[in-house]
Amino acid sequence: MSTGFFWDERCFWHGGGNYAATLPIGGLVQPLAAGGLPESPETKRRLKNLMDVTGLSAQLDMRTAPEATREMLERIHPASYLDAFKATSDAGGGELGHHTPFAQGGYEIATLSAGLAVAAVDAVASGALGNAYALSRPPGHHCTADEPMGFCLLANIAIAIEAARAKGLVNRVAVLDWDVHHGNGTQSIFYDRSDVLTISLHQHSNYPLNSGMVEERGTGDGAGYAINLPMHAGSGHTAYLHALDRVVIPALEAYQPDMIVVACGYDAASVDPLARMQATAETFSVMTHKIKDTAARLCDGKLVMVHEGGYSEVYVPFCGHAVMTALSGSDIHAADPMADVLHQRQPAPEFDAFLRQSIDAMALELDL
Repeated sequence: MSTGFFWDERCFWHGGGNYAATLPIGGLVQPLAAGGLPESPETKRRLKNLMDVTGLSAQLDMRTAPEATREMLERIHPASYLDAFKATSDAGGGELGHHTPFAQGGYEIATLSAGLAVAAVDAVASGALGNAYALSRPPGHHCTADEPMGFCLLANIAIAIEAARAKGLVNRVAVLDWDVHHGNGTQSIFYDRSDVLTISLHQHSNYPLNSGMVEERGTGDGAGYAINLPMHAGSGHTAYLHALDRVVIPALEAYQPDMIVVACGYDAASVDPLARMQATAETFSVMTHKIKDTAARLCDGKLVMVHEGGYSEVYVPFCGHAVMTALSGSDIHAADPMADVLHQRQPAPEFDAFLRQSIDAMALELDL
């Protein structure tokens, strides 16, 4: 079965307009790239370009998708939020709270971003593709049902899961979020439900503050179906792989999902400006291999990855290319130009042992 790659040039055109700038644009204030958003289109565009240059794109099933429909959106978001978003977008842009600005047309681009995730999940769940990647922008894992946060305007993964569920394509879905920031939005949407397991690996106390603690386990029918690993700053390659082996894969095996969806952020990479972790392109490659193998054992290989964060324009493309090589089983590799340097920056053995011990302690607290 082939690997799908869902993308659309229009998603790269999302920006914050003047609303994203600390100072008003004009006069002696030079306009900022991407409308002032730290979440730049270049990280995504350069990933797609790198795949084109290496020839990997030619081995993938490259697709676009229509915008998510209002019916799809309303399974997650209240009409009042969607109406306010659309009206503000039509009026030239702005923000609806939590410093998540958008320019005119931002509503349509956000629905397209969600639509890419919807199409990827649908194609894999229906058997049309073996697995898939959605290059969604703006991202979605911080957006709650009624509030945008952290560059996220619509809950892309949640919308995609519920669209597939409405068609009878999935029943139990596991969402693994390895973006360096807690996947609070996805967690909140499914917090009282047992039909979606949420697992988040993130840097402790990064963003959102006081969010994603081990004690957050779900409520009501969802009790026990939210898993959080707030990892220490400085966690590197072996700590991330230990977290997968010690917590993530056992949790997935216990849950037995119909499909695994990965909220795939690259901001745990060593050079990312918005985090303090030490992952490398190899880390993301090995994690993808491990989750791909797990999906093959548990759910006929049904695995979808949806793009989230990652803010190094130079390094995100190499992390993403490594993921796509692993996901597709291709023999086309893009050599990591920083591999030697980042290898030298990995935690010292004593600190690495401490990091793995802290993961073991959280696993015990989670009964894993």
